[in-house]
Amino acid sequence: MKFKNKLYTILGAGILLTASACESFLDVNENPNNPEDAPISGLMTNSTYETALNVQRIGSATSNYVQYLASPNPATSSDTMDPVNFSGTWFSLYNVMTDVNEIIRKAEESGANHYLGAGQILMALNLGMTVDIFGDVPFSESFNFETVTPAYDSDEQLYQQVLSLLDQGIANLQGETAISIGADDFIFGGDIDKWIRFGNSLKARFLLHTKETSTYNANEVLAAVSAGFQSNDDDAAVTFFEQRFNPWAQVAINNSNLLLGGWISEQFVQALDGTSYPTVDPRLPLMIGTTDEGEFIGTVNGAGRGDAPEQGARSTLIPGQFYTSTTSPLLIATYAELKFIEAEAALASDPARAYSAYLAGIEAHMDMLGVSEEDKVAYLADESVSVGAGSLTMDEIMKEKWVAMFLHPETWNDARRFDYAYKDMTLPENLNPELNGNYIRRLAYPDSEVSRNGNNVPNVTLLDRIWWDQ
Repeated sequence: MKFKNKLYTILGAGILLTASACESFLDVNENPNNPEDAPISGLMTNSTYETALNVQRIGSATSNYVQYLASPNPATSSDTMDPVNFSGTWFSLYNVMTDVNEIIRKAEESGANHYLGAGQILMALNLGMTVDIFGDVPFSESFNFETVTPAYDSDEQLYQQVLSLLDQGIANLQGETAISIGADDFIFGGDIDKWIRFGNSLKARFLLHTKETSTYNANEVLAAVSAGFQSNDDDAAVTFFEQRFNPWAQVAINNSNLLLGGWISEQFVQALDGTSYPTVDPRLPLMIGTTDEGEFIGTVNGAGRGDAPEQGARSTLIPGQFYTSTTSPLLIATYAELKFIEAEAALASDPARAYSAYLAGIEAHMDMLGVSEEDKVAYLADESVSVGAGSLTMDEIMKEKWVAMFLHPETWNDARRFDYAYKDMTLPENLNPELNGNYIRRLAYPDSEVSRNGNNVPNVTLLDRIWWDQ
């Protein structure tokens, strides 16, 4: 996308507001007269913060598709997989990439290799997320300000760009730097070792997406896994603060005030309450709320709440839990996710490694939520979970990853790769008839882009697949 120069003024104001709100624990302008350090520092603050929000924004768009959430109202577009205008999400992604492009430019000019490496990883992530949901998108002509109608680049070619950016970023983080990253980094607080592990973890994620293509190499995935996160302490996340709530907390608070949202899909409830699988998952009460009667009851996607009242008769996100406290972290990438990536990549060649990683992924997520040791041990020992290396299948791996990635947009990538084959998952009621009885495969290009750059916008339907979705 091309943005006019005034965008930088707007973004600059946003950066200053963000820094002001956080000044109790962050000072990104110790020397505001330094033209080299202060701008790149402020850009890093905004880019790390907004990247986490972009993860949530996309997760909010896709959580109904993978049946984490369901609308309380019948035939709602988010449930029924109708075309939805995601212009705001599109602009948020490109706004971050515009800022990151500036980080990269300034870092190259000043020899700030650590900022350069972190910027390249942030660019890879935001670009990769954009491609994963829209397919072909503008990039090569997006930041030169020479055209208001940039050409669209191939999604397959852009994936090579994503992987190249990750490799470049990891390499630059391992070198000397003229300027060090510090508290202006909302994700890792300037911890370069964690940035390197983050880059490798993202590399494993994006490589895994290509599993059904001719370019896939499981050994490359496993090599990236080995260089990635080593524990939950490495998780890439942004923790929120009193002046700005975690947005999932805001959804829960709004729902309690009858601005309805965050209702839980029946599919998710029944996958954890002993209906679809033999054992009750101890994570359920730590992730969602009960009815007034103390029960977990979900909402059927596409059907709405029926004759149920607006409160008290269905499970919803509720304030104060792991995902919905006002200061809860927004998870960008986690050790738990990485272990499930390892399990999938190793399953064919090394079932013992795959099984160990599968159990480690479950345990990491339970530790994250604060499941008691007794409950964790009991769940891991259940015969439906403790299946053994020789009997582990993709079904078990994908089911447990689906639980561990609650509300995260990466699950939609998994669902499409897995052809939505989760146990008991069914199409929503009142499904968009244009889908002909099939699940959605991509988002529609936003109205703002169609109206401004329509000659370049690809002519696709919601059933046309992203290049790796084969």
